[in-house]
Amino acid sequence: MIQGWSWEGYFHYLTNYFIFLGAVNTVLLTLAGMAGGLVLGVVLAFARLSPWSWVNQLARTYIWIFRGTPLLVQLIIIYTGLPQIGIRFSVLEAVITGLVLNEAAYLAEIIRGGVQALPKGQINAARALGFNHAGVARYVIFPQTMRLILPSLGNSFNGLLKTTSIASVISMEELLRRTQILMQEQFMVLELFMVAATYYLILTTLWDFIQRRIELHYAKAYQSTQHSRPVKKAPLTDTSTALAKETQR
Repeated sequence: MIQGWSWEGYFHYLTNYFIFLGAVNTVLLTLAGMAGGLVLGVVLAFARLSPWSWVNQLARTYIWIFRGTPLLVQLIIIYTGLPQIGIRFSVLEAVITGLVLNEAAYLAEIIRGGVQALPKGQINAARALGFNHAGVARYVIFPQTMRLILPSLGNSFNGLLKTTSIASVISMEELLRRTQILMQEQFMVLELFMVAATYYLILTTLWDFIQRRIELHYAKAYQSTQHSRPVKKAPLTDTSTALAKETQR
């Protein structure tokens, strides 16, 4: 029989080691999904920006499929559908694969938008100075794109922390799944769900703090530039005055 609300039960399971390990698994799944999604997302983003139409179309099709279908369906296909054609994954492998493939589709569009937001003059100037494609990406595109897309990446990480709960459907013992296991044994439905909600709230709040610190770190250089004193213009000579007037025509 389902019991009524119990503060004692709530605080007992709030410090329960079994659930705490589930929260740790949730964080690890999030980190793995985000790291793999970023690597694959960068590849997809540059494929979308590729001058070769077939490469662009392949990346576009991938993004269309994985953004257009639910993660739950993707996980079920990976874990229970692929074994029918001889491709088998463990529960952990299936979850990480699904999270990476799904997250990469969203991150690719975020990264592509950040790259396209950069002034093309900076890229052309770097190439004029002799930088190759790798040098332009490392010293010009990557640092500035990171600053532009950090808020969006932070929101994606926050969302992924909560999205990992879908993995409970294929019996991955993350936070929600371990909560359900205890619920079936103890019949404390409301208390255990509130414990899970509290853990998710704690994790997302901690990430919000970390995200703000990272954004402040990347914004320091631009803040110091904005607050620097303006450089006084040197007086124009007769020749430079004539050249300036000629340029303005």
